[in-house]
Parts: sequence; structure tokens; C-alpha cells
Amino acid sequence: MFQPVKVGFSKYLIEFYDSLIATTSQLQEFADRGMAQSIAWCPARMVDSAEDMLAMWQRSNSVDSTPVAPSKLPVILIAMVKDYVPTSREYTRQSAERQYVTIPNDPKERVFGLRYLSADIRTQVAIFAADEPTARSLAAQFCLFVDGMNKRQFHAVFDFANMDLEWGVQLESSDTPAISVQTDAKNLTILAIDLTLRTAVPMFDHPKDSEPNDGKGTDGDINDPHGYLLVSTTPTVATIVQ
Repeated sequence: MFQPVKVGFSKYLIEFYDSLIATTSQLQEFADRGMAQSIAWCPARMVDSAEDMLAMWQRSNSVDSTPVAPSKLPVILIAMVKDYVPTSREYTRQSAERQYVTIPNDPKERVFGLRYLSADIRTQVAIFAADEPTARSLAAQFCLFVDGMNKRQFHAVFDFANMDLEWGVQLESSDTPAISVQTDAKNLTILAIDLTLRTAVPMFDHPKDSEPNDGKGTDGDINDPHGYLLVSTTPTVATIVQ
């Protein structure tokens, strides 16, 4: 359900990575290494297990299972909590009641049911570096990136009926201090940045093949469902706003 949000945030991080300016030799190596070897998702442990997160990443990137060389730092690890927190009603409202909608780019112009939920997803960006100047530069550049006028939101793409539907995800705040995390490891600086991703997740439904439907889909194909049958008692059809 929330995987599209992770994918969207990953693309957001690619934009950040591509914008980096190397201010130290280690940061230059980080920028040259490539996104796939520099930024990674970790289990939802957050910084209470920061060193475990780092060790897991190092093992996963060791080709022959030998200890990873220090050159693998710096690295940025991302974690998304397992909690589910609905967005405050002071900010927005969920749509708990089904609405009947058509999707603008649906060539078959079917009618589907739609509810959507709004959630606050706590996400943490943890920066690991062998020296403080590199860690601080990475944190400062990320905070600068987040503060951009067009960087307060990104899109999550949800797939339904073989159509890609973009829904906005907004960062709750661009006030993103990088907090130092204590560690017993020598020559290791850890800075953690907490973000809250406010996202709306669409929940589409459609009639079963055995129920009255418009016959525009394909029986047994979840990627090509039938739409609801339009009859005089059908509620007014609204067009979905993406």
C-alpha cells in the first residue's frame, strides 16, 4: 500500500544526490560512487540501532563477505517507521465514504469506487561519515535541498486498472535539523534528520465479475476490472482529481 511512497521518495533522493557539490575528498568519492552504492533503504529501526543499520548495509555491499573498506563511507541510510498515523484533521480529512469516480486517462471511461486515506509517515535520513566535515556537508546540502520551493512535495505513483495515478506527497516541514547520534565507534560521525511524509493513498474498488457491471473489463483480470453499471440509482459520478 505504501510502497509507491518509498519509490517516490527514492526518486526524490536521486534529485538530491545529483545536486551534490563535493566539499571534501570523501564527499567527492561519494558523489562519484553512484546512487545505488551511496544511499539505501534499511529496516524500520531508526537511529536507536544506527550502527546495526550501518553494519547490515556494509555486509550487503561486500562482494566476498569480507569486511568493507572505510572508503565505503560516507553513506546515507533511510528508514521508514512501521507505525500507521492518520494525518490530523486540522490538516486534512480522509474520504471514508465511497465516491463513484471516473479516471481521466481511462480509455474505457469506467466508473469505480474510491476512498482514500491520509497518513503521516515518519521517515529518517541517517548520514554516516568517517569525518565530521563530510557528514556536516551532506546534512547541510540535504537540508538546503529540502528547503527548495519546489522540493516540499513529490509524487507517489499508484497502479490501478493498468493505469499509473500520481498522488502528491508533502513534507510536513522544511525545518530539518540534523541531530548528532552518539556512537562508540571511532572515526564515525552519525547525523540523523527526521522527516514526516504526508501522503494520501487511494483505495479503489470495483464490482466482482459475478456482480452487475458495465462489461468493459476482462473477467479474471485484476489489471482490467469491470466498472460499476450505470443505472438511474447510481450516485452522481465525479471525475477523480489527481
